Formats: sequence, C-alpha cells, structure tokens
Amino acid sequence: MPSNVRIIGLDPGLRHTGWAVLDCQNYKFSFVAAGVISSTDSLKLEERLLELYQGLIQIMDQYHPDEAAIEEVFVNKNPQSTLKLGQARGIVLLVPTIKNVKVSTYTPNQIKKAVVGVGHAEKKQVDMMVHALVPTVGRLKADASDALAMAICHSYMRTTNFRMNKITEMMSK
Repeated sequence: MPSNVRIIGLDPGLRHTGWAVLDCQNYKFSFVAAGVISSTDSLKLEERLLELYQGLIQIMDQYHPDEAAIEEVFVNKNPQSTLKLGQARGIVLLVPTIKNVKVSTYTPNQIKKAVVGVGHAEKKQVDMMVHALVPTVGRLKADASDALAMAICHSYMRTTNFRMNKITEMMSK
C-alpha cells in the first residue's frame, strides 16, 4: 500500500453528482476539495450525461486522484429514475477508468457503517460524522458530503484490507 494516495469519492446522480478528494498519508487523511457537478434539467438525457462526463473529466484532470470510491446504486420505486441514475453511474464509473484510476464500490450501508459505525444511520448522522472527522471541510452540499463519506470509507477500507493481507501473509509463513 503506498503511503501517499489521493482518493476521490463520487456520489452518482443525473441531476447532481457529488465529488470529494482526500489525501491519505500513513493512515491519516486530509481534505483537499469537494463539490457538485450539476446537469441542466432542460437538456436531453444524452446532453446531461455529456455535461456529467465533461465535469468529471475536468475534476479528474485538476486533482489527479489515484483511487476512486463510488456508491452502489440502490433501486428506486420509480423505474425511470432508476434507469437515469444507472446511466449517470455508468458515466461516473467510466471516467476514472478512462483515467486509469482504480475504482472501488461500496453499498450505502458499508459507507454508513465505516463513517458512523451503524449501517442504517440517517443522512444527517453521516453528515455530522463527516464534519467531525474532517473539521476543516466547512459547509458542503448534501451530494458533496455523501462523496466525502465515500472517500473516508475507502480510506478506512484500504487500510483494513492492507492490514488483513499482512496478517494473512504472516500466518501463511
């Protein structure tokens, strides 16, 4: 595991895609930036997806992350909304891959458990913990806060996986 890594958390959405960047060094992280890429509601679907693509390319080129953490899609009650979210998520998965950035995905419950300690935490609890863990972050839009929670989750998971692999290696000797 490299001692220095830059992680981007991405919260997919057609209307708003949240993003947040953390620098991780020796098991500690520091906040770099966060924001939201918004698409224009009045445009056709393909044009909105292009806006999302272009916005993500710009963020990736500006911050040069090493790894990406992306939320798994949950199924909405509305099939049309689910399809649109899935298409936006496809763009969110595609852009880091094009940029040769390793992608990891997490379920909402995994993210909540990593950040709050409870897999069924409320959004408000997640946001409070994000601000407690990264006090320098200031005020964030909900989608950016969710993206930061994903980056924090990935930071914890990569550290845990690294330690588990070390233990496995030691036990197999």
